Amino acid sequence: EVQLVESGGGLVQPGGSLRLSCAASGFTFSNYAMSWVRQAPGKGLEWVSAIGSGDGSTSYADSVKGRFTISRDNAKNTLYLQMNSLKPEDTAVYYCAKPPATRGQGTQVTVSS
Repeated sequence: EVQLVESGGGLVQPGGSLRLSCAASGFTFSNYAMSWVRQAPGKGLEWVSAIGSGDGSTSYADSVKGRFTISRDNAKNTLYLQMNSLKPEDTAVYYCAKPPATRGQGTQVTVSS
């Protein structure tokens, strides 16, 4: 059974940082490109970032480019999202995602003073 378990969310002040983790199991993690998506209150899902399976190439939404960094540790079957310079508009539930359509339960990130 495919499982994705996110952790690392919380309450942080504007300008602060958080590091999200996603522990993957039930599939060959290193074979899959992985993504982070988020859902803000009252809004739809927004793609945030992706990382390739082979060369580890990365891509980011314009809204987070330069502030967020996606990475992976294939030996630990874990996906990460380092979030710096957080803004109130980054407040959302963050999910890691495996194609075609698997997501974890999500972790809440709240950016507020």
